[in-house]
Amino acid sequence: MSDAATELNIKDILARIDRQQEETRKFVSEQHKLMAEANKFTAESAKLTRDRDLAPWQLLLAALGAGAAVFAAGGAFLKFIG
Repeated sequence: MSDAATELNIKDILARIDRQQEETRKFVSEQHKLMAEANKFTAESAKLTRDRDLAPWQLLLAALGAGAAVFAAGGAFLKFIG
């Protein structure tokens, strides 16, 4: 009788270990998914930060280009009149 009880007890222990291992696999899988998602947001955040830092320079260059175009148009107009 004790052999049957011991065998049953061992089967219960093995079943519990299998369940715990499966839960661990699910947990690790979820952690990997969350880490991948966090890395994606970090990359997007870095891009947004870079774009925000470069925005004033883009505005400055656009304004300089527009000013140069207006100056050239004024010079062409004066040359045309004069």
